[in-house]
Amino acid sequence: MTWAVEPAPEPVRLDLRDWLRVLRRGVPMAALVFGGLALLLLIRVIERPLHGHERPWTPHLTRVVCVGALALMGLRRVQVGTPMRGAGALVANHASWLDIFALNAGSCVAFVAKSEVAGWPGIGWLARATGTLFIARDRRRARDHVDAIAGRLSQGQTLVFFPEGTSSDGLRVLPFKPTLFAPFIGSGTVLQPVTLDYRAPAGGDPRSYGWWGDMDFAPHLLATLALRRQGQVTVTYHAPVIADAGTDRKVIARQMEHTVRSALTAQPVSGTLPEGF
Repeated sequence: MTWAVEPAPEPVRLDLRDWLRVLRRGVPMAALVFGGLALLLLIRVIERPLHGHERPWTPHLTRVVCVGALALMGLRRVQVGTPMRGAGALVANHASWLDIFALNAGSCVAFVAKSEVAGWPGIGWLARATGTLFIARDRRRARDHVDAIAGRLSQGQTLVFFPEGTSSDGLRVLPFKPTLFAPFIGSGTVLQPVTLDYRAPAGGDPRSYGWWGDMDFAPHLLATLALRRQGQVTVTYHAPVIADAGTDRKVIARQMEHTVRSALTAQPVSGTLPEGF
């Protein structure tokens, strides 16, 4: 599923100064990300035989890399609240690929993503290396998904999932899909709602950091790096909620959606969609 209600902006034409900004920010970022990936894979050679599927070391490296990447890019990250630790899941709105950096920078997490992401150039490679749990959108495999998530939680991992099911322009929170909560409802699973609130630089398009519809990754990456000034992302960690066996997934989806939306300050530029859209 891809959200395409809001028309995507026209691709940005980069001039010489734009390309210089891309190089100034992008080259160090690429060196850090892919250098960190190479180091992660080397550490994983030792980590895996000792700890199996558990990852007590490499998530800390991922966190350091993401903090550094945001700094090199110039995107300021502001944190409100405290991220949960240990077994459970962060429940966040989804604006773009930048969410990966913003959430990894806050704590050691593992993402839950649709299986198609594994095949995306660049992003899929990084996702696999950092322990992303891929879920196929096939109801016949629902039991396998529940077991896979339960296995990660039993290892003490903090998972991240995006119940909107797609990314958006970053100015709104789309309706949360109750079915995506089903694998997380069980014996005392801890769910923490998280709001990702992107603010464009002064005078810039409020949708600058959103990535949706049929927008390609490479042009969006270049346009983001080419911004004359960068804005900021505020990551708000709300109070955790316990999802026990008696939790109604529709009720908790609405509650989480309301909580996440409550900390979003941006407003859609072409009108506000109703909550139930």
